[in-house]
Amino acid sequence: MEKLEGRTAFVTGGGSGIGLSMARSFGRAGMNVVLADIDESALEVALADLQARQIKAISVKCDVASRASVENAAAEAVKEFGKVHVVCNNAGVGVGGSIEELNPKDWDWIIDVNLKGVVYGTEVFAPIMREQGEGGHFVNTASMAGMVSPPGMEPYNATKFAVVAMSEGWRGQLEPLDIGVSVLCPGFVKTRIHESSRARQDEYGEAAPVDEGDLSGAAAFVLNGLDPDRVGERVVEAIRNNELYVFTHPDMRSAVEARFAGIMEGFDKAEASEALAGSGHKSPEDFSSVGQRHSALDS
Repeated sequence: MEKLEGRTAFVTGGGSGIGLSMARSFGRAGMNVVLADIDESALEVALADLQARQIKAISVKCDVASRASVENAAAEAVKEFGKVHVVCNNAGVGVGGSIEELNPKDWDWIIDVNLKGVVYGTEVFAPIMREQGEGGHFVNTASMAGMVSPPGMEPYNATKFAVVAMSEGWRGQLEPLDIGVSVLCPGFVKTRIHESSRARQDEYGEAAPVDEGDLSGAAAFVLNGLDPDRVGERVVEAIRNNELYVFTHPDMRSAVEARFAGIMEGFDKAEASEALAGSGHKSPEDFSSVGQRHSALDS
């Protein structure tokens, strides 16, 4: 999607961090911007920031854990700008800890925001893009934690791996409609992700207790992370090039290579396995053919 000028971008988690930085980059590219966030005070500050930069923008309160809230936000975006061409499913939270510390509400919260929030954003806006008939692009924010899985971050890792998987599948479904899909996998970026419980909805209760030493360590990595404005510019670059995997920390390549090496070792062991020898089973050569080869929006 090379032409961005005059088109509209919708960004969840747009009140701060990577979301706001993407919004700034879209504005510099000549786009209209819709900032969506659950934090109304952050939205107010973020909107003023964009307007001071002469970026045409509106803000709308949106809880991505609620499909109805996403639908209402989408309606506001279309009402204001007529069409939406780029959707960034970016809102996310962080929960981690030992198996004994986490409770069901922690899992509910992070799955509803990080995973279902991406589902709702895609399912709500994909039909809108189809009806517009002008193509479009989705950017789903995962993480390097969607490529590797550090211990103690299992809820976060699980949702980010899911975002990667969904993005890979949706890309194949939406490509015939000229709708691109990218999955953003940043490393440590200077945001407020380590303070995400500040926006935790009441129905999920209080966050699980976190060891202060662990929190200080995580905060140090984040607060010394990459400037989020770099990420915003990287996203614009990736949309123009229709990239699937959008990485921002090339120095983290070795972590992914180590994981893939372990996976390949597992295949080597399966090939040498006496339990599997002589089975005669043959898997499909084109694994993508296992799924239904048509757009999810075909009617």
